[in-house]
Amino acid sequence: MRPFLNETGRIIAAFAFILVLFFAGCGNEKSEEIKGEENAILTDAPYVPPPITRDYPTKVIVNLEVKEVVSRLADGVTYNKWTFGGKVPGKFIRVREGDLVEFHLHNHPGSTMLHNIDLHAVTGPGGGAESSNTAPGHTSVFSFKVLNPGLYVYHCATPPVGLHIANGMYGLILVEPKEGLPRVDREYYVMQSEFYTQGNFGDPGLQMFDMQKAVDENPSYVVFNGEVGSLLGDRALKAGVGQTVRLFIGDGGPNLVSSFHLIGEIFDEVHMQGGSLVTQKNVGTTLIPAGGTSILQFKLEVPGTYTLVDHSYFRAQSKGCVGKLVVEGAENKTIYSGKQSDEIYLGSTEKEEGNIQQAAPGGNIPVGNEPVSGKQGGATPMDAKSLMATGQQVFAQNCVSCHQTNGQGIPNVFPPLAKSDFLMADKERSIRIAMHGLTGPVTVNGKTYNNTMPQLSLTDQQIAAVVSYIRNSFGNKGDMVSVEEVKRVRGK
Repeated sequence: MRPFLNETGRIIAAFAFILVLFFAGCGNEKSEEIKGEENAILTDAPYVPPPITRDYPTKVIVNLEVKEVVSRLADGVTYNKWTFGGKVPGKFIRVREGDLVEFHLHNHPGSTMLHNIDLHAVTGPGGGAESSNTAPGHTSVFSFKVLNPGLYVYHCATPPVGLHIANGMYGLILVEPKEGLPRVDREYYVMQSEFYTQGNFGDPGLQMFDMQKAVDENPSYVVFNGEVGSLLGDRALKAGVGQTVRLFIGDGGPNLVSSFHLIGEIFDEVHMQGGSLVTQKNVGTTLIPAGGTSILQFKLEVPGTYTLVDHSYFRAQSKGCVGKLVVEGAENKTIYSGKQSDEIYLGSTEKEEGNIQQAAPGGNIPVGNEPVSGKQGGATPMDAKSLMATGQQVFAQNCVSCHQTNGQGIPNVFPPLAKSDFLMADKERSIRIAMHGLTGPVTVNGKTYNNTMPQLSLTDQQIAAVVSYIRNSFGNKGDMVSVEEVKRVRGK
């Protein structure tokens, strides 16, 4: 019995010795050596610094200035924003896992407040806030090693923290993993946030912060990249068919969770909450918590204008949380055909009574007996009453979400059609807009709007109908539009 115990004891002792050596080796594993130093490249949204190509950690020096600036919030609306780098959101910072970051926070002499910075990428008290309390006209310096890869929010954490964040003090820092991120064709920086103003959405002039609205979590504005229209018109994001796009998305809050959605695209890969791993694939809408992030990647298959929104939809429709991604390139009808036909449907009851009329070849509808214009594509022309009815249907299907049922539009976002001097001044221009869409600034009733109306796949008859309807509704008084007029415009 004793020899057996001795043998067993020797085996146990040997195994224990092996474990000791193993864990001792793990404990003695050296971290990568810091080599050299470099100044961080910082960028304003929607742009990001170039990918990191080095395969070793270095000392990265970050210089970031806090400035309090009065700047645009919407057309005709300004706000005193507190910023990291002069704009909202703050500068995008890009470093590598294992880097030693030497952070210089400068508070501009013209500032009125003490400011600091809390970077969610920092391992240490307050995320750096306790080491960076900086009075106006001063600079604070502290260092930290980035241990965890991922995409992180940074923000001011000077009390009251919510006030500093609500006034615009937030941004993103990306810690690339040691092996780097897969290469893509385009990378963009988009950050959602709220502004709580004493005036309502669109009220002109310099707006002041409203604490009660902030406490009630009832923002006047919900926006991308610090202002209404930051990603619209000539400021829209750009890409091409066949390209892969990566979005670095943040939610500065200070209160609302984002339901981020890109209309017409599916996210192939999602790093939920900005982590270093792909945690989900084939996602349509993703949640981003206040103070959180997400990394979204997708490939573009067909051209067109895609819309970025918070799918809590009235934020997009009425508070400004909307942007555009314009994709150029060859069409692929096997993936997306576009509209193939458009036929009037009068309802099941009328169909059962035999009153519905079938579309003629080519999608044109024979309606009425008193012609307003000649034939189009073999269809019988519509009388004025039927033209207005068809125009109302086309308007309801294509125009209501932006211009509203009463034609009033959305203040500072989409122009009104009601009593519109721009619309009524030039009938041919109105036909051209219905035919080809419109991008860029326009002045309507004394106010400038800078947005995008996409090209709609409407027939000449539908264009004649909807323009006739708009020119004779919402307080507008004009003549009807004939199909011949539409054809002339199309031929120019």
